[in-house]
Amino acid sequence: MAVVFANQDSYRLLQISDCHLLAEPDGWFYGVQPYRQLELLLSQLQTNQPDAVILTGDLTQDHSLASYQLIAQLFCDWSCPVFYLPGNHDDLALMQQAFVSAPFNAQTELSLGDWRLCLLNSTGPTPAGYFGRARQQQLQQQLATYQPEAAVWLFCHHHISAMGSFIDEHIQLDAAALWQIISSDLRIKGLAHGHCHYAYAKQLQGLQLVGCPASSVQFLLTPDYQPVAARPGYIEWIFNANAAADNAVHWHFLEG
Repeated sequence: MAVVFANQDSYRLLQISDCHLLAEPDGWFYGVQPYRQLELLLSQLQTNQPDAVILTGDLTQDHSLASYQLIAQLFCDWSCPVFYLPGNHDDLALMQQAFVSAPFNAQTELSLGDWRLCLLNSTGPTPAGYFGRARQQQLQQQLATYQPEAAVWLFCHHHISAMGSFIDEHIQLDAAALWQIISSDLRIKGLAHGHCHYAYAKQLQGLQLVGCPASSVQFLLTPDYQPVAARPGYIEWIFNANAAADNAVHWHFLEG
């Protein structure tokens, strides 16, 4: 069931990804303290909260319940809903255990005026993305319920188009099947993801692809794994309630 937002002219959302928290608040991950990075970022954003936050996976580095509980504590005083989906480092059961109370919301579909935002689970048995037959059918059934005038934006963790770097070892393995669904439904306007720790936007086969920077470390587009300590990054999204309007969706890559 979709979470239906109140009617308004536009909607502002924040996408935060790849936090890689550890059980200890002062733990280190490739030259940064992920908890302190996220704490700094959220302290700056809390006074001007969006309509919703979407966390697009790899929230933990050590796969611990304590790391998720730290995230829950950081959001405990927020009033806007916080949605989440898992990345390859995540344990969905632990996420649901830690994120049981408001402002967290376990629903995977948002209704914003004409827009339908679908939060996809792309995790599998390896670090690579997995979007098997059952998930494909679920998405197709979901799309079948939307009105012709609806516009759709997909959010997931894994990328579906090669970046030309080491991260492509862990790309969405079922990307061809997902591309087939996308190409058969012109209402799907874009896909945003995490996983790559790299901010970019490009048009491909009529689809807008947007990669979210990490709140922890960023990755260089190199053949070998090269994390870079930097300020926490995120995306601010604006969705116009009228999906047919000019500039109906736009985004900004920002730093904390």
